[in-house]
Amino acid sequence: MATYAVGDVQGCADELQDLLVAVNFDRSRDALWLVGDLINRGPASLATLRLARELGSACRVVLGNHDLHFLAIHYGGHNPRRTDTLDELMGAHDVDELARWLRGQPLVHHDAALGWLMVHAGVPPRWSLTAVLARAAEAHEYYSGTHGPEFFAGMYGNTPANWQDSLSGLDRVRCIVNYFTRMRLIAEDGELEFERKGAPQDLADGLLPWFAQPRPAPLAAKVAFGHWAALEGVADNPEVAALDTGCVWGRELTALCLTTGELTAVPSRKQER
Repeated sequence: MATYAVGDVQGCADELQDLLVAVNFDRSRDALWLVGDLINRGPASLATLRLARELGSACRVVLGNHDLHFLAIHYGGHNPRRTDTLDELMGAHDVDELARWLRGQPLVHHDAALGWLMVHAGVPPRWSLTAVLARAAEAHEYYSGTHGPEFFAGMYGNTPANWQDSLSGLDRVRCIVNYFTRMRLIAEDGELEFERKGAPQDLADGLLPWFAQPRPAPLAAKVAFGHWAALEGVADNPEVAALDTGCVWGRELTALCLTTGELTAVPSRKQER
């Protein structure tokens, strides 16, 4: 039995199938973790969602910012962006069923026995594991329940950019979701920086990658994350695994076996399309 965490698929369904073949994935014994951004920008968002859903309990999914963007279109009345590749999904006969399934997915997944936590973008350095799980559960209850339409209508925005326990309502949930699905660089006081998306360089203004900021105490779990293709799979921190290796941009789709530490990658098929 093995557990494989896979970086951002972003609609690259063929490459996901290639990767499952490469690791000899067997749904009867193995587990697949998808770190979010299953859809958008790539050519086969519909096929990717159908595959993940069809795998049932063998597949664990957390939401990424592109998954939430689709849900904001479907449930919140927002318009697609010019760069979206969601037309096939939005026109599918089972789009409502797939959206309902996706909306039910969490922001984090934790396996205490494995010692790993999966999240799309990262974990705020000042949050303990207990706080991470509690705030992810709180946000999940909000967007998957009766507050869902309100959340998806008002999801977008960079504020609040820093966590306060006193936050409430939509602002509180938006802040939690932004940490888990959009975070890259963060200030020492916990404030998010949303503009820079490239590889981290000399950051004289005090910003650091979230995984490079000192933690007050160990998290008590290693973190598998995606979202940051510019890292090219390198985070220089033994407690985290950066798994977005830019398949949709023509590079690779990568799986980390959480039980052995072995990495497996397959090349993007972008040049074939």
